[in-house]
Amino acid sequence: MKYRTLGCTGIEVSEIGFGSGGRHWLPAEEHSSREALAKSVSLGLNFIDTALATGEGQSEKMLAPFLYGRLNGSDGKNCLRVATKIPPKNYAWPPQPGTRIDRVFPNDWIIGCTDRSLKSLGVETIDLQQFHVWSPEWLGHQGWRETIMKLKRDGKIRAFGVSVNDHQPESVRELVRSGLIDSIQLIFNIFDQSPTDGLLDVCAESGVGVIARCPFDEGSLAGVVHPETAFPPGDFRQNYFRGDRRRQVWERVDQLQQAVAPYGISVAEAALRFCLSFSAVSCVVPGMRLISYAERNCSASDLGPLPPDLLEKLKAHRWQRNFYGS
Repeated sequence: MKYRTLGCTGIEVSEIGFGSGGRHWLPAEEHSSREALAKSVSLGLNFIDTALATGEGQSEKMLAPFLYGRLNGSDGKNCLRVATKIPPKNYAWPPQPGTRIDRVFPNDWIIGCTDRSLKSLGVETIDLQQFHVWSPEWLGHQGWRETIMKLKRDGKIRAFGVSVNDHQPESVRELVRSGLIDSIQLIFNIFDQSPTDGLLDVCAESGVGVIARCPFDEGSLAGVVHPETAFPPGDFRQNYFRGDRRRQVWERVDQLQQAVAPYGISVAEAALRFCLSFSAVSCVVPGMRLISYAERNCSASDLGPLPPDLLEKLKAHRWQRNFYGS
């Protein structure tokens, strides 16, 4: 496992992180997720990303026993780093135009949610706290900035960032330039390459860390979605891949497999190494529910970036669409 620094925070994070705040979190997956997490940590993973809203706090509580005694060591590579997110008070993803920030992230809500996460996780300090949504209309407001600084002064959080709305990387460009945040988390994968349209460069110039989420596009780029794939009841992907979408992604992944096959790699491996091929990316956080997934994902760090010629070929596989909002 290799490590990178999260922007200018000084926090060293493993190139592959553990995404435990996925949209299709199911309570039945808790045992296998614990096993996958333990295996990942044994392979050098030290960064765990979760969210207060996931499972109404269940994801954070699941992590608490595992985090106990493994945080805040002197050697960043040998202690765990945890990130979580403050949900919008109105529970609206993404925020609608004209929505005031004091209705989404009022000061008492920011502090209250952080305190809840600290208790659920069983930690004294959260390494990275994040807003779970963002609107560029909120940039000029002072209240949230002062509250975040207070959380840092009180030692409740070390760093602060935002989770970027689905497929809206440009919504945080000015926020990144403002110097008000330490990191962003955004969708970045072979299909959605929009962060390469300048935002990654702005992050590098501004010293803002980048956490890449959904590297597998909710599973399609891991090769687990086929035209006949059936998802368990309550699984988010039932809707994400509804109708003809499973066939669409299956056909595109088949084309992608033909592109990467001459290099002796799988689409899943290419998906992770694609994200890591950009130096502005600090960490990639795939969801891992099985030990076999943990082993596969963590090994991608050891293999390093993709060859430049393959990266160039992958530009042709960019796919502009939004299965979340449509």
